Amino acid sequence: MSSRHSAVTEATVPLPVAAVPHRRSAGEATGFRPDVEGLRAIAISLVLIFHAGLPYVTGGYIGVDIFFVISGFLITTQLVGELDGTGRISLAGFYARRAKRILPAAAVVLLATAVLSRLYLPRVQWADAGGDILASALYVVNWRLADRSVDYLAEGSGTSPVQHFWSLAVEEQFYLVWPLLMIIAALVARLLRPRSHESAAATARRGPQRWVLLLAIAAVGVPSFLWSMRETDYSAAQAFFVTTTRMWELAVGAAVALATPMLARLPRAVAVGIGWIGVVAVVASGFVFTTASAWPGHLAAVPTLGAAAVIAGGFAGSRGGPAVVLGTRPMRWVGRLSYSLYLWHWPLLVIAAQIRGHMGPLAGTLVVIGSFVPAWLSYKLVENPIRRSPAVNRSPRLALSLGVNFTLVGVVSGLLVMFVAAQAARPTAPPGVALGAQALPSAGPSATPAIPDRADFITPDPLNANDDVPDLYGRGCQQSQTDDALLSCTDGDPQSSTTVVIAGDSKIVQYAPALEALATQNHWRLVTYTKSSCSFTSAVIALDGKPYDSCTRWNQALLDRLTAERPDYVITSGAANSALPQPGELADPVAAMVDGLRRSWSALSAVGTKVIVFGDNPHPGFEVYACVDQHRDDLSQCTYDSSRRATSGGYEAQSQAIVGEPGVAMVDLWDAICPTPRCPPVIGNVLVYRQGSHLTATYVKTLTPRIAAALTDAGLPAQPPQLSP
Repeated sequence: MSSRHSAVTEATVPLPVAAVPHRRSAGEATGFRPDVEGLRAIAISLVLIFHAGLPYVTGGYIGVDIFFVISGFLITTQLVGELDGTGRISLAGFYARRAKRILPAAAVVLLATAVLSRLYLPRVQWADAGGDILASALYVVNWRLADRSVDYLAEGSGTSPVQHFWSLAVEEQFYLVWPLLMIIAALVARLLRPRSHESAAATARRGPQRWVLLLAIAAVGVPSFLWSMRETDYSAAQAFFVTTTRMWELAVGAAVALATPMLARLPRAVAVGIGWIGVVAVVASGFVFTTASAWPGHLAAVPTLGAAAVIAGGFAGSRGGPAVVLGTRPMRWVGRLSYSLYLWHWPLLVIAAQIRGHMGPLAGTLVVIGSFVPAWLSYKLVENPIRRSPAVNRSPRLALSLGVNFTLVGVVSGLLVMFVAAQAARPTAPPGVALGAQALPSAGPSATPAIPDRADFITPDPLNANDDVPDLYGRGCQQSQTDDALLSCTDGDPQSSTTVVIAGDSKIVQYAPALEALATQNHWRLVTYTKSSCSFTSAVIALDGKPYDSCTRWNQALLDRLTAERPDYVITSGAANSALPQPGELADPVAAMVDGLRRSWSALSAVGTKVIVFGDNPHPGFEVYACVDQHRDDLSQCTYDSSRRATSGGYEAQSQAIVGEPGVAMVDLWDAICPTPRCPPVIGNVLVYRQGSHLTATYVKTLTPRIAAALTDAGLPAQPPQLSP
């Protein structure tokens, strides 16, 4: 699912229930705002409708932006009220209130999600789900999801049942900093205040100058907004989750809280107009924006400022303003339940999709409606009793202790799921037993092997497949999607007179275990330049439907370096089959990629570098390792049609581009990966694929003799090391 399916959060400390006066004097604390409660209802409704899959509400994910504004407003209102009343902020009291409000219900949902994950998710997803639950309990899951969103190794990880906790993590990280910043701003304000004859106590009670607090908000909000625009253009998938691109939305709500005295003096007609304009902006955003919208860049300002306008207009425009609708009993009821609804609906949708398969709008709507039941129960039986407990309210220490214990519930839940995942993997064969490609006949494609439908053992075990990767990743040798600096690693013999360069994306990195062994055996100097999702080409390729600009810059820098250094050989491959046509150039995407490949290869050939292209391997079209885990006793269920060859990843463009290029040769390992009409998932007791279209490192190692022979035929003499039988 898209990262937009990450839902919302309502993380506020409820304010005392009181009548809302029409106007307020400067510095007076804000009481209960029924219109804000109703605004929560709009936010959660947009999210629930969006996640249910109903049509037209294509931008329902903007509910998270609304909740950030509401949370920033209410929390800052509370902190400013404390400063105005006492001249100080109690950090213990603040975090105690957060703990008793947020942690109990969250822990219950994490525990329930751990149980549901163990019962209904495929075993191959247990480890990821357990790690996500653990990160959610510690409120860092947004960074985990951000890394996963741009991580090639996370391909096929599946939708996390706690993905929606990312927004709660953002808020909790923000609130680790915000009270401290307000305390510092208040101290600065007191130092700047002109000396007077009033007592120190009276000075403290008078509270800080608001403009200093506004400057503190601007110091957080403005850089965050600028960074949000930059990161969204650079890497929208990652920008969606990280805290630094979201703080400005909470800061907008905080600014509204500090502007309370001015907003309370607005003419009623103006306030009413502002409020209704805000409602239109919020609701329209849910219908206008889509998952293709660049988010949360400048576009997020529309619902964010819209939510701020609704809150701002409500100070002086309660009569005739949005409060006449937002303050109704049904809206307030949904608003009160919004936090629990947010917590429960997403894991239930993920688990239901796993049980049912395809989830249409009707099924999604039924699950969302059903989530009201656990949401109401947890609200009544968990949230309210703890939040309203006289003993907890009297003792911040007790509240913090409860928070720690509820956090431990979530932590232990995640660890247990991870432990169960580790225990579920079956023992693999001792080293030297697995044959892999060595089990295939050496006579070529005419000798079709008999591939059994059952294996006594499989290595790596499908549950460990995602960890069976080249060690280049662990050594930090591959550049990320977001950066364009040239990273390199050197293996083999650094003093060798023969330099071999690996260049491209993960489709060439997957062969690194074999190439590293050959470099050591043949005394090559092996240098690696690779970047996630970035084929080595002069064409402009796409990432998430947009030009992959950092790839274009990286490719140009790499080509400049290689043509200057003139290595003896460049070995490359890539998954991209098409490129983005540029003005005045080839209009066909495949032709554009063919042209881009030829330009890069020709530039190397012109300086005397031999180019060897590894033809892209078959793309099964499903997660082979997950299928193998489910059908260990009938592996025929996990085969796929070898006729995909013509349209498999980058193979088509590569096979066209090599025609007429005298300095370029191709290594085609297709028949060693798919030796039969129905490609087998396990060959010689070795799992072939780890995820998506990537080969396991174990299987690649068994291909080493074939790769050595193919490289020799391509013009790079290679003697294979001895492999265990």
